[in-house]
Amino acid sequence: MIDTPHLVDQYCHGVLRTELGLGTFEAHLGAHLGGAAVLPAAGTTFFDTQTGFAVRRWCPPLLGLEPHCPPARYLARRRELGAAEAGRRLLRASGISAYLVDTGLPGDLTGDLTPPAELGAAGAAEAHEIVRLEPLAERVADASGTVETFLAGLAEAVHGAAGDAVAFSSASGVRGGLAALPEPPGPAEVRGAAGRWLAGRAAGGPITDPVLLRHLLWIAVTAGRPLQLHTEDPASLRGFAAATAGLGTDLVLLHRYPYHRAAAHLTGLHPHVYADLGPVLAHTGARAAAVLAEVLERAPFGKLLFSSGTRGLPELHVVAANAFRSALARVLGEWAMEGAWSRTDAQRVAAMIAADNAKRVYRLAGSR
Repeated sequence: MIDTPHLVDQYCHGVLRTELGLGTFEAHLGAHLGGAAVLPAAGTTFFDTQTGFAVRRWCPPLLGLEPHCPPARYLARRRELGAAEAGRRLLRASGISAYLVDTGLPGDLTGDLTPPAELGAAGAAEAHEIVRLEPLAERVADASGTVETFLAGLAEAVHGAAGDAVAFSSASGVRGGLAALPEPPGPAEVRGAAGRWLAGRAAGGPITDPVLLRHLLWIAVTAGRPLQLHTEDPASLRGFAAATAGLGTDLVLLHRYPYHRAAAHLTGLHPHVYADLGPVLAHTGARAAAVLAEVLERAPFGKLLFSSGTRGLPELHVVAANAFRSALARVLGEWAMEGAWSRTDAQRVAAMIAADNAKRVYRLAGSR
């Protein structure tokens, strides 16, 4: 038996504090499937997905119901318990002992999503903050009067945030033009881009200039914390991975199915590149073991990290944790039974991916 009693969730968001009806719950299921929170097409349901079936398999027993009960019955029981109690039961049953929480979504600012400390308390786990770079830059712009104060404040804010955060995250890799121009932009180029963006920026407008996005990433590279990168296709980050080699900052490629093979390949090319596993397995449901085996074909085992990658629904922490454990036990257990691996090595690799790799990358010395 492959045992992973504790997981470090190396990338997630807070959970919703509000009671959820069927429509809202389905919207957040839809968001987990890869887009904004949207409703399913007329006559269909997001419960008819691998993720929806996994929710119905793993979560009802944690709330006192039978597995695979109808969605309406499950949600009625959830409302009966209340959002706080249902969330507490679900999170504590996941076996996640540490959460690394990205606080850069709009729900974090409005108070709809639980901050790290509250998520940790609900799950009886440690919690640490991941600072998302783009909202940080936008807050600096709101407080800046000139290009000079903005650029100086930007560097100061990123390096200051590194004191409390365990990592930075960014969704700007592709939008920042890293595939074509991975190197840092020059000072004159940065000043010009900052002037244009600030002059044309509506109040609260997002940072979109590709030069500024590249500049922001390179500031983070010098800040001494791991940098987590959302990307459509990890192959687009090959140049950036090469350009940052040897600088002391680890890059973590976040959950992009079906590009898991490309992410695994990149981890083998560069010592400082790691790949996130959790949502890849949660998205594929019953086929998670096959997908995990494909990743293990290419990636060094010390370069893979579990996460849930979830936001909004505590159910998704449960699904991600169980999908990961089930796939890991099936793949590594089978290889051990065949004699391809020793059972000792299988257990050691399972512990590495479940928690130990994350503890090393993020320096979580005190984590269980």
